Amino acid sequence: MNAAPQPFERIDLHTHSSWSDGVLAPAELVALAASRAVQLLALTDHDTLAGCEAAGHACAAAGIAFVPACEMTSLWRGREIHVVALRVDPYAAPLAAHLAAVRAQRRERIRAIGLRLEHHGLEGTAIAAAVLARDGTPTRLHLARELVRRGHAADEDAAFRRWLGHGQRAAVPAEWPGVAATVAAVAAAGGLAVLAHPHRYRLSAGALRELCGEFRAAGGAGIEISLPGMAPGDASRAAALARRFGLAGSCGSDFHVPGVPWRPLGRFAKLPEGIVPIAERLGLEPVRAALPASQAPAGP
Repeated sequence: MNAAPQPFERIDLHTHSSWSDGVLAPAELVALAASRAVQLLALTDHDTLAGCEAAGHACAAAGIAFVPACEMTSLWRGREIHVVALRVDPYAAPLAAHLAAVRAQRRERIRAIGLRLEHHGLEGTAIAAAVLARDGTPTRLHLARELVRRGHAADEDAAFRRWLGHGQRAAVPAEWPGVAATVAAVAAAGGLAVLAHPHRYRLSAGALRELCGEFRAAGGAGIEISLPGMAPGDASRAAALARRFGLAGSCGSDFHVPGVPWRPLGRFAKLPEGIVPIAERLGLEPVRAALPASQAPAGP
């Protein structure tokens, strides 16, 4: 299958910095992106745009086209669904209010999880306080890292399996805004809403079609099709959904931590035939030439 032509040879429209659950500061993330010949970059921290100003300045210095963005937490039929908001106005009041409310919900959830951990004999209050003391959006991944650091879990996956995952001892459900409200907040900020990692929601084929249909009807613009860990069958299903509902295709790494070989920063912008790249709808052009093949980093 031929790749759809795109003006950018290497893009990444899904990344995380230390302002949410990544580990690199925005400028450090941009430096890594530059070393990997990324031409178009979006910083998509969870429910915050706080790192976008620093990332934008760093991208300008490095000659990388930058997209202000974030990954927004929402709910659909009781399931947590993520929406990547691309090319938003960081100063749009409706979006700022929406994100602030979600971050407040997150903080309350962290406190509630801490109390449940305390109930089970762990230093849950101290763990929650440590997570809430850091700058940026608090997440369950921060709790998992703190559980590991304090010797209560062997690794982050174990922390979720025993304590934080759905149905586990310290799990606390959250009532996030609905998908339609999330897409409306993106539109109010002049952005493009992209359905993030559709293969991770454990939905039946029919339910995923219904989600995509409702997402498109609400004003959704795209769907992620090229991501690490996305099996060929998953990518094909996402591409079929894009065609069926008129959604553009997006590529990204969902980068959090450097040195993870299966999730490198920067993705070659190749999409299946017949898929409109979301990059074409961002109104941006490459601001520097791609590195020659002999100098470009190996691998996707």
